[in-house]
Amino acid sequence: MRQNIGSLAELVAYAEEFGIEEAARCFEPDEETRAQTDARMLALLPVMRQSVEDGMDPALRSMSGLTGGRAAMLKDAVTGGKTVGGALLGRAAARALAVAESNAAMGRIVAAPTAGACGILPGVMLTLAEEYGLADRALLPGFYMSAAVGAIIAKRASISGAQGGCQAECGAASAMTAAAAVVLRGGSCRQAADAAGFALMNVMGLVCDPVGGLVEVPCVYRNVAGAAQALAAADLALAGIACPLPPDEIIDQMKAVGDMMPSALRETGLGGCAACPSALRMLKTETEPD
Repeated sequence: MRQNIGSLAELVAYAEEFGIEEAARCFEPDEETRAQTDARMLALLPVMRQSVEDGMDPALRSMSGLTGGRAAMLKDAVTGGKTVGGALLGRAAARALAVAESNAAMGRIVAAPTAGACGILPGVMLTLAEEYGLADRALLPGFYMSAAVGAIIAKRASISGAQGGCQAECGAASAMTAAAAVVLRGGSCRQAADAAGFALMNVMGLVCDPVGGLVEVPCVYRNVAGAAQALAAADLALAGIACPLPPDEIIDQMKAVGDMMPSALRETGLGGCAACPSALRMLKTETEPD
């Protein structure tokens, strides 16, 4: 039986003794070998890459017509030097948007940890691999770290927008990705936990307010924001800046805040962006008969 880890503090302590990947494997099935877990994680990469490629199609449109084609526009703006955030951020953002738009168009994606937040981890991981020339196997420590962070958030709080708002979906994905990015850049498990804490702290209270109840607006664009948030949080931690609040306490408060949210702000499509007059007009236009 593997070590029972229920907090980021326990994960850090275990990783400092046995290594990040071994600590993260405490969340994997007991009967699964390291080689089997590695293979299962590596099998996700082709799916992630394909979802990016599918989402970059300029002609892609969701069934509702609300999203699609924007990732290609962002990619063109980045490659054309028309953006302000720099090439790495721009490429990560375009990939995150592509995966989210592919999901909205019923494409195959990796839920990381959910379909609504599916673009953040692939967007950043694939961009870091490209930027720093990382082979697929070199991404495994990041995948292990992100999986461990996601498992802890799910255990202590939630990764469901219907239960905890978008802080539980894009927030969790951003925290997972920030931690993974730290590890891929040679940071410690403690720094990875700090990065996760920064990411969650900075999106505390983010509501889940999909227009029309569809995982499209503002969801696909929050994947872009989540990727940017993950990179910023990773940079804070890699600079040696410790999260001012214990990351586990932030996770616990994220749950508390989610519990306080009215149902209108938890995936029902009744409040927030979903209640904008333009959103209501948009839906009426989309549902009117020809």
